[in-house]
Amino acid sequence: MDTIKLQQALAQAGVASRRKAEEMILAKRVRVNGELAHIGQRVDVATDKIEFDQQTIVQPETKRYFLVYKPAGLVSTTSDEQGRETVLSLLPKEVGERLFPVGRLDKDSEGLLLLTNDGEYANTLLHPSFGVEKTYEVTVIGQVSDKALEHLRRGVKLKEGYVAPAAAIILDNSEHTTTLEITLAEGKKHEIRRMMRRIGYEVQKLVRIKFGQYTLEMLDESDYIELPPPISNT
Repeated sequence: MDTIKLQQALAQAGVASRRKAEEMILAKRVRVNGELAHIGQRVDVATDKIEFDQQTIVQPETKRYFLVYKPAGLVSTTSDEQGRETVLSLLPKEVGERLFPVGRLDKDSEGLLLLTNDGEYANTLLHPSFGVEKTYEVTVIGQVSDKALEHLRRGVKLKEGYVAPAAAIILDNSEHTTTLEITLAEGKKHEIRRMMRRIGYEVQKLVRIKFGQYTLEMLDESDYIELPPPISNT
């Protein structure tokens, strides 16, 4: 989430200069999400309700949730310094809210991605304490042996320590490639690619097919769908 100083938000809303805004905060005339504001407080104008003298001056955006299929080649960010196309290009142009991707798929990976402006809900999907599982179909070069599969299931040593998937099964073992289904309970950067490389296999294709309660089938061959607010958010 992008945050700015409260006095900057007040100035941008045309209430007063930044210096006057600080005086208003000290005078207890400003509230954020119903609570008295304080000097130094940072706010997100997309999600925080800001009031001055009991009048709302910044109303949070309507929370929206889009499930998209990210193809390989797009970056999972809201902007890119190198000018590469981002996942926001998957949404219709009339969507005006400032959405962000929940978690990331690297540029060469594809599959399910959630875009929203609900930071609280995003945290429930990403924080390790919630244990939200993500499932991938992973195609690697070569035939994965039973020994290598057991090594993967037991855990492989990465720089963070030993890491093991929540589940790993072989879906197809052809002459030149193997396709596996791998489920992770928490994610680290390029985790699957690094794990497979560690046991001797290079990932050829990686597709996320499930993310918590969301599955690839929900898209029904569409590039995106808008979702209703999650039950936990109501």
